[in-house]
Amino acid sequence: MIYLDSAASTRLHPEAGTAMAACFSEAWGNPSSPHAAGRLARKRVEDARDAVAAGLGADPKEVVFTSGATESNNQAIAGVAEALRARGDHVVTSAIEHPCVLESCARLERRGFRVTRIPVGRDGRIDPQEVARAVTPRTILVSIQWANHEVGTVQPIREIREAARGAVFHVDAAQAVGKVPVDLGSCDLLTFSGHKVHGPSGTGGLWVRRGTPLAPLLVGGGQEFERRAGTENVAGIVGLAAAVTIALRDLEPNARRMESLRARLLGLPGSRVNGHPGHRTPHLLNATFEGVDGEAAIVALDAEGVCVSSGSACASLSREPSPVLRAMGLSIEEARSSLRFSVSALSTEAEIDRALEIVPRVLGRLRKTPAVSR
Repeated sequence: MIYLDSAASTRLHPEAGTAMAACFSEAWGNPSSPHAAGRLARKRVEDARDAVAAGLGADPKEVVFTSGATESNNQAIAGVAEALRARGDHVVTSAIEHPCVLESCARLERRGFRVTRIPVGRDGRIDPQEVARAVTPRTILVSIQWANHEVGTVQPIREIREAARGAVFHVDAAQAVGKVPVDLGSCDLLTFSGHKVHGPSGTGGLWVRRGTPLAPLLVGGGQEFERRAGTENVAGIVGLAAAVTIALRDLEPNARRMESLRARLLGLPGSRVNGHPGHRTPHLLNATFEGVDGEAAIVALDAEGVCVSSGSACASLSREPSPVLRAMGLSIEEARSSLRFSVSALSTEAEIDRALEIVPRVLGRLRKTPAVSR
């Protein structure tokens, strides 16, 4: 299998798997229990928290473990809205956020909040001045992703922070951590995910700057500094910490390597790259292939052992063309003719070599096949 869908999920790093295996056999107690088994599990969780905090440059008490980026984003948006409802009722986001952010904001609208969705240009880049114009005295939250999950465009986060003018600033960095440098000084809340950096699925976290108002999403216990109730997933947290530590430690060499692999895919015939040509993550390539049905291409490539996607895995059940590409100005047909290729720190030259043999052949065959009307 040639796996080129690492923006959706990455294979588990061997060191993360080893760390998790030790937990399954040794630290299976409840971290909230006062006895020896509980204390051992608690130590594993807190050691993991220290490791993640050290990698991010944070205070360990600012790191909240969750089940992944979707929960972290929901927690950030709903938590700030509930905590600051008396102060304001306006939220600013962008038109190309991950579905879990856009749907969280839509839920707030149904509760009476106002939401402004900032448009983007053809390159997927947000203009900070548009954010500044959208912010009002009633704005309590600005939520913008660090890097886009479909095209890889990296946003001017520091400038957007300045444009937020005192509103709480949340950043979804699920596609940025381990790919590009992440500066906590540029935000108040930051989302990260385990399975985007070779950690286990179902793990993630939310960095919460000390003093940031945030109501809990899950209640019923005092875990995670009373920010997220529920017995901690000890093995998952340990695996997450191992993966995040490795990803941040090796960020620069891994980024250069991923960029080199991605650059080779730029040569695929008949492609037009989507997203910003310079401000982009090193691991992701989204391209439009004129005359190719993206859905048919995914199926045909899968039959040849090549895994790619047409966009966010969380939106894969939808038959509609990518809302990200449509928001960037692509036509319905262009969006339906686009594919996302994404590599990881564990991708190999051999995989790319083989993909460069298979992909042009499969897409060439599809171009000769009459399109099925929708």
